Amino acid sequence: MRADRGRTKKLIVAFHFQLSNPAGWKCDACRKSRLEIKRRCGWVPAALETAPHVVWARRHVATDVCPTSFITAQSLGWIEEFLVWKRLRLDLAFDLGARQAEAFIILEEQLTLEKHNGAG
Repeated sequence: MRADRGRTKKLIVAFHFQLSNPAGWKCDACRKSRLEIKRRCGWVPAALETAPHVVWARRHVATDVCPTSFITAQSLGWIEEFLVWKRLRLDLAFDLGARQAEAFIILEEQLTLEKHNGAG
């Protein structure tokens, strides 16, 4: 069974956002600069009433809402677990739930694409 499109996209955006410069997307600084509407912050209902446009992109991944409000804690958790798994070369084949296993497959695909694009 495939993950729903929204969950998959959030995971892919989270992966690429972590490889970019997320420092420019701190909520306090964004609000202070009054960028919530322009960046279509998902936590500001009025911002989501504006016309969709790409507000963040990296390589082949883009989102029309602020990535900080778009990415879920679950996606960030799976990325952290995936990186630990890769680093320690753990055998988790029998310990993964279906959703986590699918997340790891998606992250492995994204990591492979990164390596092929020279981001080693």
